[in-house]
Amino acid sequence: MEGSGDGAVEGIDALRTAEWLEEEVGLRPPITFELIAGGRSNLTYKLTDATGEQAVLRRPPTGHVLPTAHDMVREHRVLSALSPTAVPVPKTRALCTEHDVTGAPFYVMDFVPGHVIRDSASAEGALDEAARQRASESLARVLAELHLVDVDAVGLGDLGRREGYLSRQLERWHGQFDKMQPAGSGFERVVLVDELYERLSASAPRQRQTAIVHGDYRLDNTLLGDDGAVRAVLDWEICTLGDPLADLGLLMVYWAEPGDPMTALGPAPTMAAGFASRAELRDWYSERTGRSIDSLDYYVAFGYWKLACILQGVMYRYLGGAAGGDRSGGVDLFANQVKALAEAADRAERGMAA
Repeated sequence: MEGSGDGAVEGIDALRTAEWLEEEVGLRPPITFELIAGGRSNLTYKLTDATGEQAVLRRPPTGHVLPTAHDMVREHRVLSALSPTAVPVPKTRALCTEHDVTGAPFYVMDFVPGHVIRDSASAEGALDEAARQRASESLARVLAELHLVDVDAVGLGDLGRREGYLSRQLERWHGQFDKMQPAGSGFERVVLVDELYERLSASAPRQRQTAIVHGDYRLDNTLLGDDGAVRAVLDWEICTLGDPLADLGLLMVYWAEPGDPMTALGPAPTMAAGFASRAELRDWYSERTGRSIDSLDYYVAFGYWKLACILQGVMYRYLGGAAGGDRSGGVDLFANQVKALAEAADRAERGMAA
């Protein structure tokens, strides 16, 4: 996929983008564009220029974009603000807000080498057991560092509303769930999601702190070094200000342990030997922040519920065009997973109330 040729790269006008990159970033054509993350999230490309220099470009998806999603200016701003903090992020290099270069705003950041661990096989292939233990502690402590950032000092005090995070999130995701019910699909609405919306709204704890909330903090949204240390936190597209325990609760949802009755989103890398327990992650986080996590069970229930709403949207969009009405590609698995996540949220919420 070359930037000096015919522009055949998905989401990239190769010739115009290469010209812009040469002028604004200093990369030398010909430039190759390798799509390394695509789909309905932001598109991410690894760039390599004529001298071998590498960088990364991020732009919105080429299809339907929600009005407040995929904001490149916002994502670039967050990364730039966090760069001098203890939170490891790629260094930003340039931002393009014009649509005439490649059809949408985009930004360029440093390429950070590292491992993205998505399942047990990749964990065992890339990291030894000591490195998996190191990754566990590093992930917890980096999250703590994020939540200790002084939002005003780094210029992110107006990134979002500070208070009422849970109520806003509950309204937002239930509203999305309500809209994304495929008519005539044969899939029944998971009414337990509606019931949990009422129960979680009624029992939401008071927000004690305001911090930068990543929104989808998990192992495979980071780049790890060979020693397991987090080298960069990725995918900041839904980052905002709010209740930091929402990030920790969702991390507990993703962090599966041997013997768990289910995993949140398929095979979990943390099942591999060497990864720490959820209790150890909680302890490392609490030790670094000095904050109480007594109400964490609520945020775990909320995390399962939020994922059920998100996966319902994935299924809706899949049925709406991505599969052309073909259900052979695993849509039934989506439906079953929405139900399973709602049931996990129900168990967590009832356990909290017991």
